[in-house]
Amino acid sequence: MKISPMDIQQQQFKGKMLGGLDPEDVDSFLQSVAGEMEELIRENNDLKERLNRNAQAMAEMEAREVQLRETMLAAQRITEEMKANAQKEAHLIVSEAELKGERIVAEAENRLLQLNNQIQELKREKVQFESGFKALLDNYYKLLALDQ
Repeated sequence: MKISPMDIQQQQFKGKMLGGLDPEDVDSFLQSVAGEMEELIRENNDLKERLNRNAQAMAEMEAREVQLRETMLAAQRITEEMKANAQKEAHLIVSEAELKGERIVAEAENRLLQLNNQIQELKREKVQFESGFKALLDNYYKLLALDQ
């Protein structure tokens, strides 16, 4: 039986002769109050223990949350650093490729100039050879014409 504060306030004991209280009624009531108090103390202790466990769990979760935030911030910083490094590396690769391309174009232009010079030299040599050969043929023709 649950005893409320109202029950305790309104509890009346049967009187005995000579104006005293019935010891059995008082003992029975005290046993009921003691039982209720024991149950309330036990329940209070259980609730305090549960509250402590919940407070510990809450503190652990808050610590994990802080750690997770720090981890996420660190991951974000690392991601941004990696992105910046990748952009720098890409820029460096593009710059190197542009320089290499410019060098290849310059070498090709230089080779083209050399080949054009060689072609001009060969044309000049051809003209010289043709004129020398023609002069030689003319001399042989004149010599043959003189012999007849």
